[in-house]
Amino acid sequence: MPTYLPSLNALRYFEAAARHLSFKRAAEELSVSPTAISHQIRDLEDYFGQALFVRLPRRLELTPEAEYLYLKVREGLTSFAEGVRGMRALSGKVELKITVPPAFASRWLVPRLTSFTNSREDVTLHLNGSLETIDDSRRDNLNFGLSPQADEKKSEIVIRYGIGSPVPGYSVQPFLQIDYVLVCSPAIQSKLKRPEDIKHFVQIHDDTIPDERLRPSWDNWCAKAGIDLELEASGPHFHDYGMVLAAVADGMGTALSPLQLIGADLADGRIIAPFDILVPSAYCYYLVVPETIIERPEVIEFCAWIKREASLNSE
Repeated sequence: MPTYLPSLNALRYFEAAARHLSFKRAAEELSVSPTAISHQIRDLEDYFGQALFVRLPRRLELTPEAEYLYLKVREGLTSFAEGVRGMRALSGKVELKITVPPAFASRWLVPRLTSFTNSREDVTLHLNGSLETIDDSRRDNLNFGLSPQADEKKSEIVIRYGIGSPVPGYSVQPFLQIDYVLVCSPAIQSKLKRPEDIKHFVQIHDDTIPDERLRPSWDNWCAKAGIDLELEASGPHFHDYGMVLAAVADGMGTALSPLQLIGADLADGRIIAPFDILVPSAYCYYLVVPETIIERPEVIEFCAWIKREASLNSE
């Protein structure tokens, strides 16, 4: 056997695959492709000269030798992580700046942030709301506003709302799909017996997505509801999602709202979703991380944390 050690990347990929007993789930956690996991595992098997996984039709199993390796690798990676955290704590806090769409920050991210900040007391979090984080086909979406990462103690990432196309030099990781649902005030809800009853009320238009071709429309909703209505397009237009919800709660009319952002509003009865009719959005929320900082512990942990939260949100 060669005396040199296998790559740290191969060991990280092996630990995740062994823990999940799935190349696909390991790939999702590490934000790589299942093929990348498979290649690293194959290199590791070549290094040891033996198989590490028993590949069954619907699942993976570790070989007895790989069980031993998994325990030792996990112990080692845990020790590395503790060492890095300890070193950073000794040298002072690190900063993590997150630029995010304002509505997403206030309605989804901030109410959940405590669980992350409590687990990373060595990280000073800076949250910046900006409408520039919403994709717009009328301007250059490759300019994410991220500065070169020269400072080891400062990391910047962006949460965007859009298509999530690949961008050279960045890791682009979709994490939350969005569905739109009709919402109204309790007063209006009492008069909405059937989907076609919406013709008696004002339709509020959410222009948060700048490109109207990509916005879920009232025609989309009517098609999903199986009704043939020509709704008036003269209702008010808002370019801020907070204004849309305020208008709905005030009884101005009905609106199409991202279901994943209104859990608290529905729970307290401030607004109502009277029909179980969902219109999928072409947009989703995704993380944009410069490849130069993707291996930093605070970045890895934040990305893993927000994906877990999004997974819980979708259950």
